[in-house]
Amino acid sequence: MRKPRPSRSQTKPIALRPGDFACLQDRTVLVTGGTGSFGQRFVETVLERSRVRKLIVFSRDELKQSEMAARFKDDRLRFFIGDIRDAGRLQRAFAGVDFVVHAAALKQVPTLEYNPFEAILTNVVGAEHIINAAIDQKVRRVVALSTDKAVNPINLYGATKLCFEKLFIAGNSYAGGKETRFSVVRYGNVVGSRGSVIPLFLSLRGHGVLPITDERMTRFWITLDQGISLVLRALTHMHGGEAFVPKIPSMRILDLTKAIAPECRTRVIGVRPGEKIHEILLTEDEAARALDVGDMFIIKPNFHWWGKDNWRSGVPVPPGFRYTSDANDWWLTAEELRTMAKTGGEGKTPVPA
Repeated sequence: MRKPRPSRSQTKPIALRPGDFACLQDRTVLVTGGTGSFGQRFVETVLERSRVRKLIVFSRDELKQSEMAARFKDDRLRFFIGDIRDAGRLQRAFAGVDFVVHAAALKQVPTLEYNPFEAILTNVVGAEHIINAAIDQKVRRVVALSTDKAVNPINLYGATKLCFEKLFIAGNSYAGGKETRFSVVRYGNVVGSRGSVIPLFLSLRGHGVLPITDERMTRFWITLDQGISLVLRALTHMHGGEAFVPKIPSMRILDLTKAIAPECRTRVIGVRPGEKIHEILLTEDEAARALDVGDMFIIKPNFHWWGKDNWRSGVPVPPGFRYTSDANDWWLTAEELRTMAKTGGEGKTPVPA
């Protein structure tokens, strides 16, 4: 029997609002993985729309950092070469920082299945380094980017992200009486980001055949701009320990292929190791601690000291509620996907009409 869920009529897409940037005014902000898909759009948006005091890009990629420096030419922007595996480097980088947005990760599922300990070193050990450096350097707030793969994980990437979430939520207990607070945001596939299926399908249009792993497959979709809005909302409203889950649409893989390349036929190649047919953003077990706050869900932590008055405006979700890509009540049309790709994807990925 289908589980109860909020209706689409109650849902408004999460979107950037002018007030989202108020929390950054006169603050020093550092973004790890700042040369990645999310990081570059975050930097562009924050420089254009906020009065941030200083914005620091922390990443391993010196070439992309030099390209970003040439592109933005903003006195508020700083660059810091480093790896989150290096605890000492993070201690130096976090000195004087108010907010950290942690977007650095290894995330290619097949690659990480073959190189498991590399995933652990970056996604898990690196998370511990972030937490320790933030507490030691008196960073006020840390928001870490997670994924639907962390929920009931079946691949190593998802398992490392599950550990990642647990570490950041527990980081609030480690901080004790200090001001540092940690929260996570959890969302689905990003339209147009590097490594996503949309650029792959676009590159294969000329061959007349698009490979799909299973005709039943569904996925959640979000734009980079919506991800940035979620992060800014978390930075503004977090009490420490929450997981922020946006309400976002789903799309069937066959509808996706028709939207991108209606002239192409599809070829089923089989589900890859570690790949799910459908994705989950919120489980029945988490529902007992989850609130519906309009355009997103808040999963409260299990801290005995967490304030009962936190998120008083939220409405508890129904018992047994699950937020899954196949049972979603919000489905993307081909036109909506094209609009998302043109306005919110990395480099405004062109999906043809």
